[in-house]
Amino acid sequence: MIAIIDYDAGNIKSVEKALHFLGQKSVITRDTDVILGAEGVILPGVGAFGDAMGKLRAYGLDEVIRGYVDSGRPFLGICLGLQLLFESSEESPGVEGLRILKGRIVRIPAAQGLKVPHIGWNDLHFPVRGRLFDGIGSDAPYVYFVHSYYLQAEDEGIVTATTEYGVQIHASVEKGNVFACQFHPEKSADVGRKILRNFVSLCGC
Repeated sequence: MIAIIDYDAGNIKSVEKALHFLGQKSVITRDTDVILGAEGVILPGVGAFGDAMGKLRAYGLDEVIRGYVDSGRPFLGICLGLQLLFESSEESPGVEGLRILKGRIVRIPAAQGLKVPHIGWNDLHFPVRGRLFDGIGSDAPYVYFVHSYYLQAEDEGIVTATTEYGVQIHASVEKGNVFACQFHPEKSADVGRKILRNFVSLCGC
């Protein structure tokens, strides 16, 4: 079973539906015992960094997430869920993230011809072939993004996918049992379904 963390963020149900389509049992929950007993955990969501961290702390989920990550079982952050794994965000000055990974979240700079938020399909490039992308061709597959802020990872060695939108965006990372995507695999058609299947396989489900 895969636990999808419920912290009142948007877009959580779409992840549950995508997993159901794959035949994978999942549950949306903020119950500590359920989360810590899961074979895999997903932290999805869209929304503001500061509000999201406030909710995680109010529900005690920040410590639950750290405890789960320490267990060594697979953990996946999606969109806002990726951003929260890092240290800070320009969106919410003075608010600390989960600090599970090192790096910061910065605003996509204004550029002629580019709209912010970045909404739509962009191609991925793989500086390091991460396990989420097993079986996905190297010919720049397209995935779906919705975001105004993006990751600058401190250690580029954990970056498994990038895309270009005025700047180079660290679109996916992997470190040990922690995986994260800035894009939405649950909205990225066949490529996204393959990414989610790969995560499910890593969970041993």
